[in-house]
Amino acid sequence: MASLKLPEVVPSPTQDSERLRKAFQGYGTDEKAVILVLGHRNAQQRKEIRETYQQLYNESLIDRLNSELSGDFRNAVILWSYDPPERHAGLAKDALKAKKKGTKHLQVLVEIACASTPNHLVAVRQAYCSLFDCSLEEDIIASVAPPLRKLLVSLVSSFRYDKVAVNLEVAKEEASKLHEAINCKQLEDDHIIWILSTRNFFQLRETFACYNNLYGNTLEQDIKCGNGDLESLLHMVIWCIDCPEKHFAKLSHRRSFSQWHMLSTCSYTSTYFF
Repeated sequence: MASLKLPEVVPSPTQDSERLRKAFQGYGTDEKAVILVLGHRNAQQRKEIRETYQQLYNESLIDRLNSELSGDFRNAVILWSYDPPERHAGLAKDALKAKKKGTKHLQVLVEIACASTPNHLVAVRQAYCSLFDCSLEEDIIASVAPPLRKLLVSLVSSFRYDKVAVNLEVAKEEASKLHEAINCKQLEDDHIIWILSTRNFFQLRETFACYNNLYGNTLEQDIKCGNGDLESLLHMVIWCIDCPEKHFAKLSHRRSFSQWHMLSTCSYTSTYFF
């Protein structure tokens, strides 16, 4: 996973704002200057630049970027310029506003819930309430049909323990419960939803390993029954929990750069490193 490289001596927010202002002037926008500033600052520094730019020029940096840039590059720069919780709240809202919501849209919610620290997920939910005057859970209930609704509400409502804590006996017991539910072709089973949405990631990885050792297949391989969309979403949940790097690498290989999958490069990295 790539990490953010900051300059040895970071310019002040005023200097960065002045450089951006200069990049916007004249014929065309100096996109290299925009990348040099915003592409090499962490989340806190980008926030200070936005605030300073507003104070200096009495205009929103986001609005100016929106008018100066275009296409996927504009989408990427604007998403990057937001605070990570606001960015992810906005992506979640866009996903839920889609008229025909398939797993392609809803996987954004899975990524936010399963490739984030617990504190970041809480911050996203708070930002969602602040920006849209309702909770993320309310919007999921209002716009997503069963059986996906039940899984998504459980995932985004979760607050997992984020320290290394693993109980091998619990892992074996819950691997057995997962196997029983899958054998009965009951992917909506409460045990599946509860285990995947409440256990800490270290415990779940041990459960996945136990499942493989006990039954000869990975959990992902055995989820091949029931509703197609639910099956696909559960696969994404397992990938994001078990090895988020592989999930995002798979997306990057499969898809061109776009607003929807800016999350693939921003969500995981910004949550843990920026």
